[in-house]
Amino acid sequence: MTFALTFLTALVVAVLATPISMKLAKKWGAIAYPGGRHVHNRPIPRLGGIAIYAAFWVSALVIFIWDKSYSMDALSIMQIWGLFIGSTIIMIVGIWDDIYGMRPLVKLFWQILAAALLLLFKFSMNNMSLPFFGTFDFALHGLSAIGLILMVFWVVGLVNTVNISDGLDGLAAGICFMVALLLFWSANQIVQTSTAPAHLTMALAGALLGFLFFNFPPARVFMGDSGSMFLGYIIGGVSIMGLLKTATILGLVFPLLILGMPVTDLTFAIIRRKLRGQSMATADRGHVHHRLLDAGLTHRQAVLSMYGMSACFGVAAVLGAKGQWIWALAVLLVVFTLLIIIIMRRTAMLAVFSRRHSK
Repeated sequence: MTFALTFLTALVVAVLATPISMKLAKKWGAIAYPGGRHVHNRPIPRLGGIAIYAAFWVSALVIFIWDKSYSMDALSIMQIWGLFIGSTIIMIVGIWDDIYGMRPLVKLFWQILAAALLLLFKFSMNNMSLPFFGTFDFALHGLSAIGLILMVFWVVGLVNTVNISDGLDGLAAGICFMVALLLFWSANQIVQTSTAPAHLTMALAGALLGFLFFNFPPARVFMGDSGSMFLGYIIGGVSIMGLLKTATILGLVFPLLILGMPVTDLTFAIIRRKLRGQSMATADRGHVHHRLLDAGLTHRQAVLSMYGMSACFGVAAVLGAKGQWIWALAVLLVVFTLLIIIIMRRTAMLAVFSRRHSK
């Protein structure tokens, strides 16, 4: 019941806060105009991330104060403070970028700084569990620095993975909603002294569902970089806080499987830009969602198709967690094959098109 209350609190706050974020976006000039690689045809406010941030943290605070069964040990309390401070920094950076714009390297610097801040609050990846290899403790082998560096790379990587998936109305919010639900399921499989990770994932799911009422195509608001970077940061931090440091079956691989579709898209985007001699930060029109639209799908059909692919990755993660490796690999093989077909479709023609429409 308490998890349902966490979810509903975040959902209600998101529904109330999103119209406010839209007014702030118009007031501050954070508007996404049509043209270039953008697929919308009218100006749309893009500070919805403020509403997601508010809904997430208000829900976490309300449950912490109201529900006395919300158990947290000292470490969890410290880590939640780290998540709050770090996510606030990443939110402010995102708001600045949505309003004024920011050079990619400057934005990357702030992402690394916000991720590294978590080290001060006892976040690390020193103890990881990997399939077939069991639990490996970097600190035990005198390699603590590697675990700390991996943690920073993990969070920064997820920040940019979610950011790159935010290309269609409702796409990033819908994918991250599924991520939050599956991480909640995973957190409940682990016996812990703290229920904080499960509550945080429920708060994230509620905030995203409330935001999707305004963001599902045709969208009335975008989350902007403030929202996509915040989501990646929270998913990265919570997965370390509640999942990766515990000896689970999938450990590190579990969140990666759930985010398999945007991770694959990001990987091919990097390869594509390198082959063209472009910077990895160069925007183009070669992402999976662009390919689906160019193939003739409507906006909503493209979004629902990508929801389906993300759900398949999630199913594979659950199957793997339950030891059904053959079925998990079969699902992954099918969805990866589908992704490759989409990504490689009419490559030559789309490469010319993307050069004409890139920023």
